[in-house]
Amino acid sequence: MSKLRHYLLVTVKGLCMGAADVIPGVSGGTIAFITGIYGELVESIKSIDLGAIKLLFTGKFREFWLKINGNFLLALVLGILISIFSLAKVMQYLLVHHPIPLWSFFFGLILASPIYIIKEVESKKLIHLIPTIVGIAVGVFICLISPTETTEALWFVFLCGAIGICAMILPGISGSFVLLLLGKYAFIIGAVSDLNIPVLLVFAAGAVIGIILFSNFLSWLLKKAYNGTLFFLSGLMIGSLVKVWPWKKLLESGVDRPVLPGEYSGDPQLIQALIWFAVGVLLLFGIEYLAKRLKSAKQ
Repeated sequence: MSKLRHYLLVTVKGLCMGAADVIPGVSGGTIAFITGIYGELVESIKSIDLGAIKLLFTGKFREFWLKINGNFLLALVLGILISIFSLAKVMQYLLVHHPIPLWSFFFGLILASPIYIIKEVESKKLIHLIPTIVGIAVGVFICLISPTETTEALWFVFLCGAIGICAMILPGISGSFVLLLLGKYAFIIGAVSDLNIPVLLVFAAGAVIGIILFSNFLSWLLKKAYNGTLFFLSGLMIGSLVKVWPWKKLLESGVDRPVLPGEYSGDPQLIQALIWFAVGVLLLFGIEYLAKRLKSAKQ
């Protein structure tokens, strides 16, 4: 019964991670860290190697399951999937009918995220400005050159899955945020909501291969250059604010440009935008407060 209770709790944590992964700016990896399963998650993903695959294809299913910590991964993935499929329709509706409040909420979340990440770095040095500036430049560059709509070809969907899933094990950056940069957030949310099986299967295949290939590299990177990586990610998120600015003007080239509320062609909804911006900021710092409470409770 204690094991069942443990895995039910893991599923609940998966629900929280899934909700975070649907919202750009909140990292599923951060939620995993807060709830105390980050280390086990990374090690479980890293264990899916050639040795594990050999066990699987030689019929040693029990050994394979134990090696990859299968019960933990199954419970966690179940919670993540339940949460994603439950929230997808809500997000799709809001993107179409309430874009200004929704983008304002995302803007607040993403603006607060770098502040939270940098606060957690104990040793802050002047040299850390370099990866931060590089991250900002990369984020702005990607946002300004990316067209509003990228290709919907299956090869690109596969690539989005492979890149986006890596954010799950990176603290401070979410998979949905990466999909925003790639111009495929609304498309993937729509595929989940409509149960577009071919797209979902290709995206899932990319996610599985991506996380297996990159988990060891990301683990090594965080160990060797933890602070520099976090500052780069912080800069990337700051630069990406161009992408989630609520008021945009679509150019003939297909690229959208941020504009002031007074230049926006529709209703700028300033009051709603400010309210939801504040909600986004407060939500992230609420998560930080919860993390501190959980840590103090364990001590």
